[in-house]
Amino acid sequence: MLPTSSGLFVDPEFPASVSSLICGAGTPLSILCDRITWLRPQEIIASPRLFPLNARDGLGKQGILGDCWFICACSALQKCEKLLRQVFPVGQCLWTDPGYTGKFTCRFWRFGFWVEVTIDDRLPCLGHKLCFSHCQDQGSFWLPLLEKAYAKLHGCYESLWAGQVADALVDLTGGLVERWAFGAGEEHVRREMFNKMLELKERCAMTCSVLHYREGAKELGEFHAFTITDIQNVVAKDGQELLMLRVHNPWGRCCWDGSWSKSGHGWDIFSPKVVSNLQSKMQEGEFWVEKSEFIQDFDELTMAFPVNEKGQILNIWSGLPLISTQEVYGSWVKGQSAGGSRNNVSFPDNPKFWLRVKEQCQVYLTLNQRPLHGTGATQNKDSLYAIGLHVWKVEKRKFNLTKTLSSPPVVGTSSHSYERQFHLYCELSPGYHLLVPSTFLRDTEADFLLRVLSTGHVTLSEIVPPRSMAPASEDVTQRSWDIQTLQGSWKKGKNAGGSRNFPSYHLNPSLPFSVPKECQLVKVTLLQQCQEDKCHAIGFHVYSVSRDKQKSPLSGEPSASCVPHSHSQEVSQVCVLSPGKYLLVPSTYLPEQECGFTVTIATKVDRKPIESQETLGRFLQEVKKEISIIFFFVCVLVFILHLKFEFSFLTVNIDLNVQVVLWGLRH
Repeated sequence: MLPTSSGLFVDPEFPASVSSLICGAGTPLSILCDRITWLRPQEIIASPRLFPLNARDGLGKQGILGDCWFICACSALQKCEKLLRQVFPVGQCLWTDPGYTGKFTCRFWRFGFWVEVTIDDRLPCLGHKLCFSHCQDQGSFWLPLLEKAYAKLHGCYESLWAGQVADALVDLTGGLVERWAFGAGEEHVRREMFNKMLELKERCAMTCSVLHYREGAKELGEFHAFTITDIQNVVAKDGQELLMLRVHNPWGRCCWDGSWSKSGHGWDIFSPKVVSNLQSKMQEGEFWVEKSEFIQDFDELTMAFPVNEKGQILNIWSGLPLISTQEVYGSWVKGQSAGGSRNNVSFPDNPKFWLRVKEQCQVYLTLNQRPLHGTGATQNKDSLYAIGLHVWKVEKRKFNLTKTLSSPPVVGTSSHSYERQFHLYCELSPGYHLLVPSTFLRDTEADFLLRVLSTGHVTLSEIVPPRSMAPASEDVTQRSWDIQTLQGSWKKGKNAGGSRNFPSYHLNPSLPFSVPKECQLVKVTLLQQCQEDKCHAIGFHVYSVSRDKQKSPLSGEPSASCVPHSHSQEVSQVCVLSPGKYLLVPSTYLPEQECGFTVTIATKVDRKPIESQETLGRFLQEVKKEISIIFFFVCVLVFILHLKFEFSFLTVNIDLNVQVVLWGLRH
């Protein structure tokens, strides 16, 4: 990353070019690429600023990019200063600062970690105006800068075309998100839901979506997201209390033609003072709607959990902080741990975890899957799998896996879902609980993150299956194995790239080795050189090296893997590999973790044992054989003599006893 001659930062990883705009998703954006120019904020407006003076002026407006889902999720940052500072770190150089560099850094929560994304402030424009997202106050640039960082995270702006509000909320908060579909559920559940929204309106981001076309609400659009900016209980002229919701359309224009539009008849039930008070608070693109009509014309409501000053996520139902967070990474691996749903006899093969609950507490169990591709326009059912999670209460000392899994779970997903993250809520009593995450189809390979957030103290640990070992007859110490030992280390700022979840993965050491024609079985062992109580989570992948030298082996899928990463001094894997050249890439799970390591690669070669040509060795073998034969005959001779002695002694005793009996008869 190099500064320009003018001293302003230019990001070579996300250049001001077509490659940063589109990446082949086939959206309408490609038509306008040639007309888009890139300008810095001070080239767009005389006095740019990061945030508006009035928070309401920071409402997002959507441009020509179909990312309403992301813009609506950004309202979470306007509700919580702590979250805003988490995503936008303080102390960045602004346009009015003497040391202004044109560089900004944002953070996003991705698969368990806050990832920093650095960009320059050149923004896409049409006709000298921002063509993507912008704030109601067009002199404020926090939203277009955040949008650019999010686009860089996903590869290009086009990747943000269409997506889930819930996914963006998780990326911006690192927390939990509740979703309600209005087509399901009982009335008392809806009533409780709206009461909770009214209670938390100042602290939580709330959005709603239209997922299906409706005859009477065509102006709302289809597959479109909105932000809920206010909720109020309003008293009508007859004393009836109605729940009113103020909704903002990121298109920035009025699109509502229902009973509560500006000229709608719904306002007639309120006094002129109430009407004036509600309508005076509307900004461009906002409208009011009453609860019953809201449920009728919208399909879904999404709400992020609030966060307190300590950064703890709060249970939206009880208000209690989730003080304990436990997490563990895992993988479904074909042929090993991808057992599928409970419909499959292989369900017990899935990864399994112990959750020890130390006190009665409220628990949220979340399951995240790592998509194969990006989000937005590139994320579909090809990149997300149907996943589920089930929990059983067990007596650990009397634990029987087959019996446990055949019984009803304490809590579980009613059906597997194509979600990047979902959660289960339950209240658990003290003791051990068995957690089994699964995909719907068996042999589905994917990585996942299992998180447990609770109001009490809990511990989460993986139930490690027996380590895969080579058959006893194929001991790697025998001459039929060729053993290669390699030394290496991970060093901060150099080659400690972390796991495949991180863009720095390619920095890890790459150790070449070959598999000969007469070999198929390879055992790889990775040993980290550290104290047992200071182990990093380690693992490795094996990549095939193709003849095409321009193609990086790491760009393809591994030929073999030892995952998930394990907090062990040593991990190993027996692999079946075709003859050829390979790269072994050992890694810690997190980047920037230093440690030395030793890799042992044992390749089994199917060749006949070579007879020794040394006469001394042969002589010793023959002597050993002769001694064994002599020893055998000596043992047999001793045994025969022993039997003869016993027989003679028995004969003497019989003769003596007969003489005694005869003497008695005579007398």
